[in-house]
Amino acid sequence: MGKGLTKRERAFCYYYVSTGNALESARLSGFGKKTVEKCAEILGKETVSSELERLFEKKKKYLRKIASIGYERLAFGGISDCLRLICSENLESLNLENMDLFCVSEIKKSKDGAMEIKFFDRIKALEKLENINLECGINPVYKALEQSLKLNCESLPPGNKIYGT
Repeated sequence: MGKGLTKRERAFCYYYVSTGNALESARLSGFGKKTVEKCAEILGKETVSSELERLFEKKKKYLRKIASIGYERLAFGGISDCLRLICSENLESLNLENMDLFCVSEIKKSKDGAMEIKFFDRIKALEKLENINLECGINPVYKALEQSLKLNCESLPPGNKIYGT
């Protein structure tokens, strides 16, 4: 984990993984005015490229988890705060900062005062969640149940049969 790197090189790696911009990363990590030359030198080091590879892999796993959590919120999140917003006569009385409007994709208020709230598609969120789980090697629940049933049926003594398998 960052062995053989100077403090600035380690900082460069963290900035580079966050920004994707070598010049900005060199500047932010304190390499001074000769950043263009320094970038080529830094990126050419084996220790730096190994650290970048490790950090990018870590980031990829982390982002997949964040996306998964977000899709779960979209698919299963409540809408009670949205209903409170629609039914409210006085928006100033609401504490909007503390309302959970994560599942809202769009809010429109017409000239006559009518409010329209559009939600993210829950089915699409479930599909995306399933895709993430499949990429991670996690089978959907129904697949796991199906596999379990097949294994249980295979272990039955001859002559016993479960229909539908």
